[in-house]
Amino acid sequence: MTVTHPSRKRRIRTYLLCPPERYVVEYAINPWMDPSTPVDTELALKQWAGLRETLVGLGHTVHLLAPESGLPDMVFAANGAFSVDGVVYGARFRHPQRTGEEAVHRAFYESGSWRFAAPSWTNEGEGDFVYLPRAAGGLILAGYGYRTDPRAHLEVAEVLGRPVVSLRLVDPRFYHLDTALAALDDENVVYYPGAFSASAQQVLRQLFPDAVLATEEDALAFGVNLVSDGRHVVLNAAATGLAAQLSRHGYLPVPVELGELRKGGGSVKCCVAELRR
Repeated sequence: MTVTHPSRKRRIRTYLLCPPERYVVEYAINPWMDPSTPVDTELALKQWAGLRETLVGLGHTVHLLAPESGLPDMVFAANGAFSVDGVVYGARFRHPQRTGEEAVHRAFYESGSWRFAAPSWTNEGEGDFVYLPRAAGGLILAGYGYRTDPRAHLEVAEVLGRPVVSLRLVDPRFYHLDTALAALDDENVVYYPGAFSASAQQVLRQLFPDAVLATEEDALAFGVNLVSDGRHVVLNAAATGLAAQLSRHGYLPVPVELGELRKGGGSVKCCVAELRR
């Protein structure tokens, strides 16, 4: 039986996406990438367009970042920066194949009069940072273990003026925090426990006793790599078990198909950066 939660209210968001016009898998920098598996660019564009139309159809504003030649992973726009209240902490990618994206994202924010802070330490934007405005007055969850240097956690706390909770990732299949944890609303999360160290799991249990816990099956289907406006949860269509769980908790699952993007190691959230003025 579905539990009714009248308090589940959406908050209109503003997002940044980049179309996969240059998207290919020609190198491997995460366990999901296999250069021998061809990417159907036309299908990837169609699936990405479906995601964009879904977000717009839910009433959200979507800005577009123009793709550039030689940067095939730009479709994963969430990795380029992390913004809170008009302040942007820029990305500094671990792998050289993606470092060219840094300047493109910086130019976008600086042209829009955001206050941009260049990072001193390796971090991959919203790939490893999750913001919860109403948890502890504004809380940042920060992942490390594969991509983001823990020293970036201290730096982002200084830049954005918010407390940061560091969470260690221990399964290489979940190389970014956003593959294993997502904000469902302004104060609660969904996560897959097996992606985290024992101490990080304990911290998550203490902070979020009402969190939705994803199964390994749904996490491997990139179900946790989702975008939620507080009521509507846009997630990978393959994560049927998680969709059912979310429905029982009073959220409205909105499945989308992103199979071609999964070949690059990403899904819904990887493609979507939230712009927080």
